[in-house]
Amino acid sequence: MIAYLGSGPYCYANCLAMMIGRDAPAPGVIETLTGSPFGMQLAGGRTPYFDPYGWDPELGVDAAVELLGWECERSEAGTAEEALARLRAAVERGPAMAGPIDMGRLPYVPDGSGDHYVLVLAVEGGVVVVHDPHGHPYATLPVADFLASWRADSVEYVKAPYVLRTGFARVRETAVPEALRASLPAAVRWLEGRDDLPVAPGSLGGAAAALGLAEMVEKGLDDEVRGLLLHFGVRVGARRLADAAVCLELIGLEEAASVAAGQARVLGSLQLPLTLGDDAAVAAGLRRLAPTYEHLRSLLSKAPDLA
Repeated sequence: MIAYLGSGPYCYANCLAMMIGRDAPAPGVIETLTGSPFGMQLAGGRTPYFDPYGWDPELGVDAAVELLGWECERSEAGTAEEALARLRAAVERGPAMAGPIDMGRLPYVPDGSGDHYVLVLAVEGGVVVVHDPHGHPYATLPVADFLASWRADSVEYVKAPYVLRTGFARVRETAVPEALRASLPAAVRWLEGRDDLPVAPGSLGGAAAALGLAEMVEKGLDDEVRGLLLHFGVRVGARRLADAAVCLELIGLEEAASVAAGQARVLGSLQLPLTLGDDAAVAAGLRRLAPTYEHLRSLLSKAPDLA
Protein backbone atom coordinates (compact mmCIF):
# COMPACT_ATOMS: atom_id res chain seq x y z
CA MET A 1 0.00 0.00 0.00
CA ILE A 2 1.54 3.34 -1.08
CA ALA A 3 0.74 6.13 1.38
CA TYR A 4 -0.24 9.42 -0.24
CA LEU A 5 1.88 12.40 0.80
CA GLY A 6 1.16 15.91 -0.38
CA SER A 7 -1.06 18.90 0.05
CA GLY A 8 -4.73 18.61 0.89
CA PRO A 9 -7.51 20.07 3.05
CA TYR A 10 -6.65 18.31 6.34
CA CYS A 11 -7.00 21.38 8.53
CA TYR A 12 -8.20 19.89 11.84
CA ALA A 13 -5.97 16.79 11.55
CA ASN A 14 -2.94 19.00 10.93
CA CYS A 15 -3.94 21.31 13.80
CA LEU A 16 -4.24 18.35 16.17
CA ALA A 17 -0.86 17.07 15.05
CA MET A 18 0.67 20.48 15.77
CA MET A 19 -1.00 20.67 19.19
CA ILE A 20 0.15 17.18 20.21
CA GLY A 21 3.65 17.89 18.96
CA ARG A 22 6.48 15.39 18.71
CA ASP A 23 4.31 12.50 19.96
CA ALA A 24 1.66 13.06 17.28
CA PRO A 25 0.94 10.34 14.74
CA ALA A 26 0.76 11.21 11.05
CA PRO A 27 -2.15 13.45 10.07
CA GLY A 28 -3.52 10.57 7.97
CA VAL A 29 -3.83 8.46 11.13
CA ILE A 30 -5.56 11.31 12.95
CA GLU A 31 -7.96 11.78 10.04
CA THR A 32 -8.82 8.08 10.06
CA LEU A 33 -9.48 8.21 13.81
CA THR A 34 -12.00 10.99 13.30
CA GLY A 35 -14.18 8.54 11.38
CA SER A 36 -14.34 10.74 8.30
CA PRO A 37 -13.38 8.08 5.70
CA PHE A 38 -16.22 5.74 6.60
CA GLY A 39 -19.16 6.85 4.52
CA MET A 40 -20.67 9.50 2.30
CA GLN A 41 -23.54 11.92 2.76
CA LEU A 42 -25.74 14.01 0.51
CA ALA A 43 -26.80 16.72 2.93
CA GLY A 44 -30.33 17.92 2.34
CA GLY A 45 -30.39 15.67 -0.70
CA ARG A 46 -28.21 18.20 -2.53
CA THR A 47 -24.77 18.88 -1.01
CA PRO A 48 -22.23 16.05 -1.32
CA TYR A 49 -19.62 15.29 1.32
CA PHE A 50 -17.37 12.26 1.31
CA ASP A 51 -17.74 11.65 5.03
CA PRO A 52 -20.39 9.70 6.97
CA TYR A 53 -24.09 10.51 7.29
CA GLY A 54 -24.50 12.88 10.24
CA TRP A 55 -20.75 13.27 10.78
CA ASP A 56 -19.07 16.64 11.21
CA PRO A 57 -15.52 17.72 12.08
CA GLU A 58 -16.40 18.61 15.68
CA LEU A 59 -17.50 15.03 16.33
CA GLY A 60 -14.39 13.80 14.58
CA VAL A 61 -11.93 15.97 16.48
CA ASP A 62 -13.35 14.91 19.85
CA ALA A 63 -13.18 11.24 18.83
CA ALA A 64 -9.56 11.46 17.65
CA VAL A 65 -8.39 13.26 20.79
CA GLU A 66 -9.94 10.60 23.05
CA LEU A 67 -8.74 7.65 20.99
CA LEU A 68 -5.16 8.93 21.07
CA GLY A 69 -5.22 9.12 24.86
CA TRP A 70 -5.39 12.89 25.15
CA GLU A 71 -7.78 15.41 26.60
CA CYS A 72 -8.27 19.14 26.11
CA GLU A 73 -10.42 22.00 27.31
CA ARG A 74 -13.12 23.02 24.83
CA SER A 75 -14.89 26.35 25.21
CA GLU A 76 -17.33 28.28 23.05
CA ALA A 77 -19.94 31.04 22.83
CA GLY A 78 -20.02 34.43 24.54
CA THR A 79 -19.63 37.87 23.03
CA ALA A 80 -16.78 38.80 20.71
CA GLU A 81 -15.12 40.68 23.56
CA GLU A 82 -15.40 37.70 25.88
CA ALA A 83 -14.08 35.34 23.22
CA LEU A 84 -11.09 37.59 22.56
CA ALA A 85 -10.30 37.76 26.26
CA ARG A 86 -10.50 33.95 26.43
CA LEU A 87 -8.19 33.67 23.43
CA ARG A 88 -5.65 36.13 24.84
CA ALA A 89 -5.53 34.23 28.13
CA ALA A 90 -5.17 30.90 26.34
CA VAL A 91 -2.24 31.85 24.11
CA GLU A 92 -0.33 33.19 27.07
CA ARG A 93 -0.09 29.52 28.13
CA GLY A 94 0.65 28.17 24.64
CA PRO A 95 -0.89 27.63 21.21
CA ALA A 96 -4.65 27.17 20.96
CA MET A 97 -6.76 25.41 18.31
CA ALA A 98 -9.51 27.66 16.96
CA GLY A 99 -12.32 26.36 14.82
CA PRO A 100 -14.49 25.86 13.06
CA ILE A 101 -13.86 29.21 11.47
CA ASP A 102 -15.04 30.68 8.16
CA MET A 103 -12.15 30.54 5.69
CA GLY A 104 -13.94 33.05 3.47
CA ARG A 105 -13.43 35.72 6.15
CA LEU A 106 -9.64 35.27 6.32
CA PRO A 107 -8.13 38.21 4.43
CA TYR A 108 -4.84 36.44 3.66
CA VAL A 109 -6.57 33.54 1.82
CA PRO A 110 -7.56 34.65 -1.70
CA ASP A 111 -10.92 33.20 -2.73
CA GLY A 112 -11.14 31.08 0.43
CA SER A 113 -14.41 29.44 1.42
CA GLY A 114 -15.78 26.77 3.73
CA ASP A 115 -15.14 25.69 7.30
CA HIS A 116 -11.59 25.63 8.59
CA TYR A 117 -9.35 25.27 11.67
CA VAL A 118 -6.17 27.13 12.61
CA LEU A 119 -3.61 27.18 15.41
CA VAL A 120 -3.42 30.54 17.17
CA LEU A 121 0.12 31.33 18.30
CA ALA A 122 -0.25 34.84 19.66
CA VAL A 123 -2.44 37.88 19.96
CA GLU A 124 -0.15 40.89 19.77
CA GLY A 125 -2.02 44.11 20.23
CA GLY A 126 -4.51 44.25 17.39
CA VAL A 127 -2.98 41.36 15.42
CA VAL A 128 -3.58 37.60 15.59
CA VAL A 129 -0.72 35.27 14.56
CA VAL A 130 -1.66 31.81 13.32
CA HIS A 131 -0.24 28.65 11.85
CA ASP A 132 -2.81 28.03 9.13
CA PRO A 133 -2.54 24.44 7.79
CA HIS A 134 -3.93 25.61 4.45
CA GLY A 135 -0.33 26.59 3.71
CA HIS A 136 0.26 29.75 5.73
CA PRO A 137 2.71 29.47 8.63
CA TYR A 138 2.90 32.55 10.84
CA ALA A 139 0.07 34.27 8.99
CA THR A 140 -1.20 37.49 10.55
CA LEU A 141 -4.53 39.24 10.43
CA PRO A 142 -6.32 42.00 12.33
CA VAL A 143 -8.21 40.93 15.45
CA ALA A 144 -11.48 42.16 13.97
CA ASP A 145 -11.07 39.96 10.90
CA PHE A 146 -10.15 36.95 13.01
CA LEU A 147 -13.20 37.39 15.21
CA ALA A 148 -15.45 37.67 12.15
CA SER A 149 -14.01 34.40 10.82
CA TRP A 150 -14.09 32.69 14.21
CA ARG A 151 -17.77 33.51 14.65
CA ALA A 152 -18.33 30.96 11.85
CA ASP A 153 -21.73 32.31 10.85
CA SER A 154 -21.73 30.37 7.57
CA VAL A 155 -20.66 26.99 9.04
CA GLU A 156 -23.84 24.96 9.25
CA TYR A 157 -22.81 22.49 11.95
CA VAL A 158 -21.61 25.13 14.43
CA LYS A 159 -23.97 25.31 17.40
CA ALA A 160 -22.19 28.22 19.12
CA PRO A 161 -19.46 30.60 17.89
CA TYR A 162 -15.87 31.00 19.01
CA VAL A 163 -14.95 27.34 19.60
CA LEU A 164 -11.49 27.02 21.18
CA ARG A 165 -9.47 23.99 22.32
CA THR A 166 -6.64 24.48 24.79
CA GLY A 167 -4.85 22.65 27.58
CA PHE A 168 -3.95 19.54 25.62
CA ALA A 169 -2.61 16.86 27.94
CA ARG A 170 -1.88 13.16 27.59
CA VAL A 171 -3.91 11.03 29.99
CA ARG A 172 -2.73 7.59 28.83
CA GLU A 173 -0.13 6.03 26.56
CA THR A 174 -1.83 4.73 23.41
CA ALA A 175 0.04 3.25 20.48
CA VAL A 176 -1.26 3.98 16.99
CA PRO A 177 -2.35 0.37 16.26
CA GLU A 178 -4.25 0.30 19.57
CA ALA A 179 -6.03 3.57 18.76
CA LEU A 180 -6.93 2.33 15.28
CA ARG A 181 -8.36 -0.93 16.59
CA ALA A 182 -10.36 0.99 19.19
CA SER A 183 -11.83 3.15 16.42
CA LEU A 184 -13.31 0.21 14.49
CA PRO A 185 -16.69 0.03 16.30
CA ALA A 186 -17.32 3.68 15.46
CA ALA A 187 -16.26 3.11 11.85
CA VAL A 188 -18.81 0.31 11.56
CA ARG A 189 -21.52 2.49 13.09
CA TRP A 190 -20.75 5.29 10.63
CA LEU A 191 -20.94 2.88 7.72
CA GLU A 192 -24.21 1.44 9.03
CA GLY A 193 -25.75 4.92 9.05
CA ARG A 194 -26.37 6.46 12.46
CA ASP A 195 -29.83 7.84 13.12
CA ASP A 196 -29.06 9.56 16.44
CA LEU A 197 -27.59 12.75 14.96
CA PRO A 198 -29.32 15.78 13.45
CA VAL A 199 -29.29 15.96 9.65
CA ALA A 200 -30.98 18.23 7.14
CA PRO A 201 -34.32 16.96 5.81
CA GLY A 202 -33.87 14.83 2.71
CA SER A 203 -30.29 13.86 3.54
CA LEU A 204 -28.94 10.55 2.26
CA GLY A 205 -26.04 8.40 3.38
CA GLY A 206 -23.76 5.70 2.01
CA ALA A 207 -24.88 3.96 -1.18
CA ALA A 208 -28.05 6.06 -1.37
CA ALA A 209 -25.95 9.22 -1.29
CA ALA A 210 -23.64 7.99 -4.06
CA LEU A 211 -26.59 6.99 -6.25
CA GLY A 212 -28.41 10.22 -5.50
CA LEU A 213 -25.37 12.24 -6.51
CA ALA A 214 -25.04 10.16 -9.69
CA GLU A 215 -28.61 11.10 -10.60
CA MET A 216 -27.84 14.77 -9.92
CA VAL A 217 -24.81 14.57 -12.19
CA GLU A 218 -26.87 13.01 -14.98
CA LYS A 219 -29.47 15.77 -14.70
CA GLY A 220 -26.79 18.48 -14.69
CA LEU A 221 -24.88 19.87 -11.73
CA ASP A 222 -25.15 23.53 -10.82
CA ASP A 223 -21.92 25.51 -10.51
CA GLU A 224 -21.95 25.48 -6.70
CA VAL A 225 -22.08 21.69 -6.35
CA ARG A 226 -19.60 21.11 -9.18
CA GLY A 227 -17.23 23.60 -7.60
CA LEU A 228 -17.52 21.89 -4.21
CA LEU A 229 -16.66 18.54 -5.76
CA LEU A 230 -13.83 19.93 -7.87
CA HIS A 231 -12.09 22.06 -5.29
CA PHE A 232 -12.76 20.14 -2.09
CA GLY A 233 -14.95 17.05 -2.12
CA VAL A 234 -13.05 14.68 -4.39
CA ARG A 235 -9.63 15.77 -3.11
CA VAL A 236 -10.37 15.29 0.56
CA GLY A 237 -12.55 12.22 0.06
CA ALA A 238 -9.94 10.33 -1.94
CA ARG A 239 -7.20 11.23 0.49
CA ARG A 240 -9.25 10.15 3.50
CA LEU A 241 -9.88 6.77 1.92
CA ALA A 242 -6.23 6.35 0.88
CA ASP A 243 -5.14 7.07 4.45
CA ALA A 244 -7.78 4.73 5.87
CA ALA A 245 -6.48 1.98 3.58
CA VAL A 246 -2.94 2.41 4.94
CA CYS A 247 -4.24 2.41 8.52
CA LEU A 248 -6.34 -0.71 8.01
CA GLU A 249 -3.37 -2.51 6.49
CA LEU A 250 -1.26 -1.46 9.48
CA ILE A 251 -3.56 -3.39 11.84
CA GLY A 252 -3.72 -6.46 9.63
CA LEU A 253 -7.08 -5.89 7.92
CA GLU A 254 -5.76 -6.41 4.40
CA GLU A 255 -9.10 -7.14 2.72
CA ALA A 256 -10.77 -4.08 4.21
CA ALA A 257 -7.68 -2.04 3.29
CA SER A 258 -8.01 -3.22 -0.31
CA VAL A 259 -11.65 -2.09 -0.43
CA ALA A 260 -10.78 1.34 0.99
CA ALA A 261 -7.92 1.69 -1.50
CA GLY A 262 -10.32 0.78 -4.30
CA GLN A 263 -12.76 3.43 -3.09
CA ALA A 264 -9.95 5.99 -3.07
CA ARG A 265 -8.98 5.07 -6.62
CA VAL A 266 -12.55 5.34 -7.93
CA LEU A 267 -13.14 8.65 -6.19
CA GLY A 268 -9.77 10.12 -7.17
CA SER A 269 -10.40 9.20 -10.79
CA LEU A 270 -13.44 11.50 -10.86
CA GLN A 271 -11.33 14.66 -10.71
CA LEU A 272 -10.50 14.69 -14.43
CA PRO A 273 -14.00 14.02 -15.79
CA LEU A 274 -15.43 16.60 -13.39
CA THR A 275 -12.93 19.12 -14.73
CA LEU A 276 -13.65 18.23 -18.36
CA GLY A 277 -17.42 18.05 -17.91
CA ASP A 278 -17.57 14.34 -18.74
CA ASP A 279 -20.60 13.78 -16.53
CA ALA A 280 -21.32 10.31 -17.85
CA ALA A 281 -17.97 9.14 -16.49
CA VAL A 282 -18.59 10.89 -13.17
CA ALA A 283 -21.99 9.24 -12.75
CA ALA A 284 -20.58 5.84 -13.69
CA GLY A 285 -17.83 6.21 -11.09
CA LEU A 286 -20.33 7.11 -8.38
CA ARG A 287 -22.40 4.06 -9.24
CA ARG A 288 -19.29 1.89 -8.88
CA LEU A 289 -18.62 3.51 -5.52
CA ALA A 290 -22.12 2.94 -4.10
CA PRO A 291 -21.94 -0.77 -3.13
CA THR A 292 -18.46 -0.46 -1.63
CA TYR A 293 -19.71 1.17 1.58
CA GLU A 294 -21.68 -1.91 2.59
CA HIS A 295 -18.80 -4.15 1.52
CA LEU A 296 -16.41 -2.24 3.78
CA ARG A 297 -18.91 -2.28 6.66
CA SER A 298 -19.29 -6.03 6.36
CA LEU A 299 -15.54 -6.61 6.42
CA LEU A 300 -14.89 -4.29 9.35
CA SER A 301 -17.72 -5.83 11.38
CA LYS A 302 -15.92 -9.18 11.10
CA ALA A 303 -12.60 -7.79 12.35
CA PRO A 304 -11.13 -9.90 15.19
CA ASP A 305 -11.66 -7.07 17.69
CA LEU A 306 -15.38 -6.93 16.83
CA ALA A 307 -16.35 -10.46 15.83
